[in-house]
Amino acid sequence: MNLPRFQCLTTDLSDVSHAEQTRAFCEAGARWVQIRSKSLSFSEYLYAAQSSASVCQEFEALFIVNDSFEIALRAQADGVHLGSNDLSPKLARDILGPEVLIGGTVNSMADAEVLVADGVCDYAGVGPFRYTGTKQNLAPVLDSEELRSIILTLGTIPSFLIGGLEPDDVDNVLSFGAYGMAACKALFEDGNPSVCGIRRFVDAVSHSSSILAA
Repeated sequence: MNLPRFQCLTTDLSDVSHAEQTRAFCEAGARWVQIRSKSLSFSEYLYAAQSSASVCQEFEALFIVNDSFEIALRAQADGVHLGSNDLSPKLARDILGPEVLIGGTVNSMADAEVLVADGVCDYAGVGPFRYTGTKQNLAPVLDSEELRSIILTLGTIPSFLIGGLEPDDVDNVLSFGAYGMAACKALFEDGNPSVCGIRRFVDAVSHSSSILAA
């Protein structure tokens, strides 16, 4: 599967639902959405995931669920992104089957080596690129040499950099050898999805010299 190069992450907002955020992402041109919630109950998260999945189907966009393989399964998502404290990718693969996307989190060279050895994940979220307040218990920020080494170790597994990214970072990130990137905070302004911010990312990725030359 040719994965989109840019992934948008939803967040818990008081006035804008995850489905509404998903629609804003897709209308601005994004074609990969990850729903991420740290405050919803299971039933609330499931409803948000099902609603967001419907929006992504409308736009023929990929839809994945952060942390919960069970939510991903029930919402008929395209995949799940698993962190170090979630179900192991191997068990998730056994439960979800071969067609579902499974992403893993890589915060260090050791994480990268484990992910490669497991041979299960379809892509890796690598970071943090810089400090971000959208994630609790943030791992240490990776410098450019660490990022390059991790991406090299991942080899053919597509790497998506994440952590405080802005549209102006696109060419720099891709020059490290990353396949793509993921963003959350930069997609919002004053508690609402920023169409301008989302489109800047989409356009920057689409016109990146690193991608065009690949």
